[in-house]
Amino acid sequence: MIITLLALSALTFSSEKHPSEQLTVEIHDSLKFGCDYHNPLLDHIYTADPTAVEHEGRLYVYGTNDQQQCDEVHPDSANTYEHINSLVMMSTRDMVNWTYHGQIHTKQLAPWIIASWAPSVCSRREEDGQTHFYLYYSNSGFGTGVLTSTSPVGPWTSPLDHSIVDSKTPGLGDCTVPFDPGVVIDDEGNGWLAFGAGKARLARLSKDMLAFDSPFVTLPAPYHFEANELNVIGGRLVYTYNLDWTDKEGWKEKAAVPTRCSMGYMLPDGDPLDEKSWHYQDYYIKNPGEDGFDYSNNHTHLHKYEGKWYIFHHTMILKNAKHHKGGYRNISVDEITVDEATQHISFAHATNKGVSQIHTVNPFEQQEMEATFATHRICFEEDSTTCGNMLVKSDDVGAIKVKGVEFSRKGKSLEFVASGKGQIDVHLDNPDGELIASTFINGDTSTSLLSKPKGIHDLIFIISGETLKVDKWKFNF
Repeated sequence: MIITLLALSALTFSSEKHPSEQLTVEIHDSLKFGCDYHNPLLDHIYTADPTAVEHEGRLYVYGTNDQQQCDEVHPDSANTYEHINSLVMMSTRDMVNWTYHGQIHTKQLAPWIIASWAPSVCSRREEDGQTHFYLYYSNSGFGTGVLTSTSPVGPWTSPLDHSIVDSKTPGLGDCTVPFDPGVVIDDEGNGWLAFGAGKARLARLSKDMLAFDSPFVTLPAPYHFEANELNVIGGRLVYTYNLDWTDKEGWKEKAAVPTRCSMGYMLPDGDPLDEKSWHYQDYYIKNPGEDGFDYSNNHTHLHKYEGKWYIFHHTMILKNAKHHKGGYRNISVDEITVDEATQHISFAHATNKGVSQIHTVNPFEQQEMEATFATHRICFEEDSTTCGNMLVKSDDVGAIKVKGVEFSRKGKSLEFVASGKGQIDVHLDNPDGELIASTFINGDTSTSLLSKPKGIHDLIFIISGETLKVDKWKFNF
């Protein structure tokens, strides 16, 4: 779609000087501007291996930074992960507009790591009155590291100068690849960590979450591959994992034979530290290749948010839209049904459509410009003064779409928190929809509206300016 030039002289303005011409941008190869796809969560960066935690009403998602591998090699190169040494942070209040919080630079925090993949996060309120976050991650295939913070977006620190567990840790037996951690804190306040590839282990964490206070227990997971994760559902531990790529000849479980590289789950019928208490239940999502996407490895996270269960997973739909040939992944989300009384996980499918918006955006509250539904030619820069805050810019002319903005009253003006100089145009619903604001930006700027929208609309921000960096926006009435 192309936004055409439009003379604004015919419009009635206040004494404020508005730009005389509308910004022009051509949008193509976009997954989320021109269709009703809600996946992937972020369309400007490759991410994978999702995990999530809720804090103060927001859902925070973390993932492997596939983009770093892509940037270090080539978009058409195989994704072999060795250049990935950072994790990606994002959050939402409505499940469709996602705030990009930037990266956790694990190599800077823990210089001893080899690479960092597949995070798993939990949090708890502690005696100092603060919520503490514990983020475990794969230290390559060698082991599992951990970062801590008192904010879901940092600053993060590495409390250990070594992996919490690695291939040299005594007591692991034939679990020689203790990576892909899955962490949870149960209803009694005990922390648990699962990990492993081919062979899986489970242990109870110490009170400080930085060591173990139980032996390593074998999880008898049939055809185990990787992607360990833990949940507490109905007061019971639930262990999920990725089954391997083999055909399951001689399958002996009562449940249906899982397809290649699908996700299955296990439940204990007694003490989780008793290997014999664990029993395989079923598989709950196929490999993305079985749902019409490219085949790839498989990694999921189950999370209940605002009364509804979701499954976070990854596909490679984004790299296909970008016409990249490498195996770069993107985090997506779909709904899933979980019976909390029985811990039964119903079967789910990976989709492009994704999930519905559960809250509208209030334009009369200050909003982060990096909270987006879709982007085009947009860049993000870390704010050096605030952890997890990103500044939006474009090297050319870029566009941002914010979905489901509810104008409950008529606005009079629009203000931006920004630095540098440039121009911003704002349209309703589509990049060539009704123009409701157009303004020159010179630092923090307020502009009168060209029209006063009513009801629920998508907002399209068209941004241009070599020095322009935009932080926040807000309508006033």
